[in-house]
Amino acid sequence: MNFDVPSEWVDFGDALIRFVDREVAGLEQEHRALLGSERTLYGEDGRYSPAVLALRRQVRMRSAELGFYTALADESLGGGGLGAQAAVYIQERLNAHCGPGRHLVQTVVLPSPFTNGLSPVLRHLDPAVLATCHAALASGDKTMCFGLSEPDAGSDVFGMRTRAVRDGDHWVINGSKQWITNAPYADYAMIFAVTDEEKARAHRGGITGFFLRTDTRGFSVPGVIPVMGHLGAEIGIVALDNVRVPDAQRLGPVDRGLSVALDGVNAGRLSMAASCLGLARWALDQALAYAQVRKTFGQPIAEHQAVQFMLAECAMDIYASKSMIRHCAWLIDESRPATKEVSIVKASATEMVGRVMDRAIQIHGGMGLTNELRLEAGYRWARTMRIPDGTSEIQRRTIARRLLEGDATF
Repeated sequence: MNFDVPSEWVDFGDALIRFVDREVAGLEQEHRALLGSERTLYGEDGRYSPAVLALRRQVRMRSAELGFYTALADESLGGGGLGAQAAVYIQERLNAHCGPGRHLVQTVVLPSPFTNGLSPVLRHLDPAVLATCHAALASGDKTMCFGLSEPDAGSDVFGMRTRAVRDGDHWVINGSKQWITNAPYADYAMIFAVTDEEKARAHRGGITGFFLRTDTRGFSVPGVIPVMGHLGAEIGIVALDNVRVPDAQRLGPVDRGLSVALDGVNAGRLSMAASCLGLARWALDQALAYAQVRKTFGQPIAEHQAVQFMLAECAMDIYASKSMIRHCAWLIDESRPATKEVSIVKASATEMVGRVMDRAIQIHGGMGLTNELRLEAGYRWARTMRIPDGTSEIQRRTIARRLLEGDATF
């Protein structure tokens, strides 16, 4: 591996940070009364207010106009094709610079790598169908959601109850999805359903993916799911009542939808790990700065060994996580198997950022318990990351199974 960072990645990162600081930060300042309170961010139904949605769309489209929004997407879809190593570098830099709790930055300036923009899942869609929505998705004008999880089928995907039945040139889908990011706001949905009961029961396929407009008859989002200290959410519940989808809008082969879904989920896991790395670095920077100015017993708290140990432990965590993430991204760029490595970095990075945020709050003392410095928001965000896109326990299960199957090289 070559650990030198190519100059083009650095230039891209510099330009991205300038865009955030000059344009996005200006919008945040202009609309701070709207963005600064959960009570104005969300309506009574828990959805983003129309004004917030308009701002997020404005930032998405401006990011796309400048070439950032689709830069990490596959070249075959018309994206920049920068690759996995560039993606983790850029995600780390963005999050280390911006920190948590910025509603016009996270998943807006750069989209979720498999939910929005030119998602890798779209490679499995009929080119003629993709052509009808490609421009709108690439420009940030329209967004998507990814419907895999259900109330009884999160970690156990084969437990899903949503069914799709063939009816001539269409499929009829019935069921529900839960914990679906961007569902309340999406223009398009990627929905996965059981199409062969026997194969699904045997865990040998039987799941198929479909692409549809969210204004399709029978598709609805009856509610949102606020999590950890929020009054509203990006996360929603999807109801599917006799939704008819043309076979041309199928994602990949019949009964092979799980591999299609994992094509996106694995990209999301690596991106999440890089975001956690960046936010951990942001938290350590806050702790380092505060420890050198806050005084107790006549000296900066940075002089106290207990604080020094916490800072050192943060650095140890961050260095280990960064090394793993970069190696995993290199494996992907080299087209080498990386199933267990993706699970390793997802579990380790999401747990690491929680430890770092916790120590940063402890170093800040009472100030860390307020949200004036956004550490409290970062702590809540970090805690949620151990669950989406496969819990820490599911990642460990995948790692162990790969080891027992003979994949024990590192």
